[in-house]
Amino acid sequence: MPALNRSLAARSAVARDGQPLSYSRAPAPDLAPWIARVYVSIVAAPESHVLSCGLFCEDPVLRIQLAGDWMADSADGPISSGRGGFLFGPNARRMPIEVRGSFTSAGVTFCPGAVRVLGGMTEHAMLDRLTDPAQIGIPTGDWIALFDPEAGPEEWCRCMEDALRARIDQCGALPPDPVSAWFERAGYADPSVSVAQCADAYGIEIKRLERIVRRDFGIPPKQVLRRARALDMASHLRGVADSDEAEELMLRYYDQSHLIRDFTALIGMSPRQFVARPQPLMTLCLETRQSRRLEMLERLAPGQAPPWFDRVLGRGAVQAI
Repeated sequence: MPALNRSLAARSAVARDGQPLSYSRAPAPDLAPWIARVYVSIVAAPESHVLSCGLFCEDPVLRIQLAGDWMADSADGPISSGRGGFLFGPNARRMPIEVRGSFTSAGVTFCPGAVRVLGGMTEHAMLDRLTDPAQIGIPTGDWIALFDPEAGPEEWCRCMEDALRARIDQCGALPPDPVSAWFERAGYADPSVSVAQCADAYGIEIKRLERIVRRDFGIPPKQVLRRARALDMASHLRGVADSDEAEELMLRYYDQSHLIRDFTALIGMSPRQFVARPQPLMTLCLETRQSRRLEMLERLAPGQAPPWFDRVLGRGAVQAI
């Protein structure tokens, strides 16, 4: 069983083992080419509690922080903030994060290449960085005003969808490159596949695939697959993966030393340490990713609860802000 931080209390959703989860779901179908997930995370903690953890996300994430003081160790150095918003770029490896007290965050995970088509930077330029959401026409102040404390997480998600729908219509954004959408799904299905096999399957030259993936994922395709493999394993170790896949996930590594070496390089600790230390922030982002993965692979029906999920907590929890 993964270690839990007993000082934290779930306020948005909770796993069967008690770990706090986000309220998250797939976007409305008309937004699916650009948006991977919408979420609300509410976690209560003592005022003086300092949480040292990390985040590791494959795609850009718009995070609107409504409560909690935090600091991120980004590629540009430490960045700290309270109430506000940032566009987090994709991560090449785990990004250390520190949060003081309770925290409430609402946001959106973008599909590979979506930030670029919305007028922003490429994922390669955003790698491991925090940038201003105004680059894609999202003023932080206007977004903070979207979140009515009397509403529930689902109402918040719908407000974010409405704002994004208006922005996409305003700028006339085309969907991201279909090659990137296909490669994302290929990595979810089997990250042990070779880049050459991916290129052959899609009928594209390897160099072109490498150029598109580097632009829309931030790193070369081989590293994307390596990252996906590590994130699937991390999800399994934190109890937010389909247990039926456990053996398959282990077989993606040649042996135990291969697993430890790769996992430590990307996560910053060994698999054993990752299980033994509470990982509340990592669990939030891993669970959201794993839900999307299972839905894309049609192992979960739209709206179906994943096997690790216990329940969504009520709308009154939002008033914690």
